[in-house]
Amino acid sequence: MRPWREGPGDRRSYHHGNLKEALIEAARRFIAERGVGGFTLVDAARLVGVTPAALYRHFRGREALLEEVAGRGFTDLAERLARALTSRGTPLERFTRMGEAYLAFAEEEPGYYAAIFETRSVQLGPPTQGRPSPFDLLVEALQSTFPEGFGGVAPRFIALEVWALSHGLATLSAAGQLPSGPGVPDKYELLRAGVLALVHGARAGNTA
Repeated sequence: MRPWREGPGDRRSYHHGNLKEALIEAARRFIAERGVGGFTLVDAARLVGVTPAALYRHFRGREALLEEVAGRGFTDLAERLARALTSRGTPLERFTRMGEAYLAFAEEEPGYYAAIFETRSVQLGPPTQGRPSPFDLLVEALQSTFPEGFGGVAPRFIALEVWALSHGLATLSAAGQLPSGPGVPDKYELLRAGVLALVHGARAGNTA
């Protein structure tokens, strides 16, 4: 990890509102490199150059800091999915692109991604601050892609399957467990094939 460098005025600026942001960034970096359980508040304080007592001006404890990191990651992910949903292409292409955005987020923001799914208080539940959750965006995209529905199968169930597919591919890729080599599809190709299979399979069952 590149050491955190602070200038002569940095510590004073923390007390004017920057300390909270510095702590969040420190936690995100620790999580990316060591996992959610790989750091303490003392580690975060040392990285930003303050005493551990200074942290409690902004966070009740380690769990509160983790929740803040997870919440920010959650917002970032939701914004990426929303952009994919409103991009060019057919409804099915945009829906599939949301899955691709999910994979890219997991690869580009491992700290946020791990915090989201390893911090128990942050869930794919009700929207916050007027914004839909990432899961709600998946459901919305699926309903707009196939307004006629899937017979007796709820769109939320299909969306959950797509989310599980995306999450599984992201997790396996991060762990280096996806096969690679000549002729082997990458995670994005696997995602596209999986989404088509899930969606068209559900629709085929509807028309049978």
